[in-house]
Amino acid sequence: MSERMKNPAMVLPDALPALMGLSASIKASGVPEQTLDLLHLRASQINGCSFCVEMHTRALKKAGEWDEKIATVAAWRDAPYFTDAERAALALAESVTRLSDTPDAVPDAVWEEAKRHYDDVGIAGLLLSVATVNVWNRLNVATRQVAGAWKG
Repeated sequence: MSERMKNPAMVLPDALPALMGLSASIKASGVPEQTLDLLHLRASQINGCSFCVEMHTRALKKAGEWDEKIATVAAWRDAPYFTDAERAALALAESVTRLSDTPDAVPDAVWEEAKRHYDDVGIAGLLLSVATVNVWNRLNVATRQVAGAWKG
């Protein structure tokens, strides 16, 4: 596979700083960086973005996550490696990524479980983080960005 064009965020001069600024603001939410990387990995798996799957897998390894946990992100419901807060974040990420898959896109049960673990600032961070990774996934998949190419 070869890329169709550069990532659009690299083509339009104001796009990358805007996306990076959004990502920087998410850090102020207090949600642990590793939790954000877990939900980035899960959304990227759902969206078939090999570029982001590889990048977030590397980020999780660099942050010290262990192989078993990273390998089971796609099956987080059945794997014993995730905290309740991580499970709530992953469930929210899946619901927000798969908006059209069910009539009730983000079920009350998913929302209430997230609220048990995160305050409004944390929920805002999770939602903006999921939205941002979905933007990156769509840009990368549409333009066929090659996994590993981000390393230089």
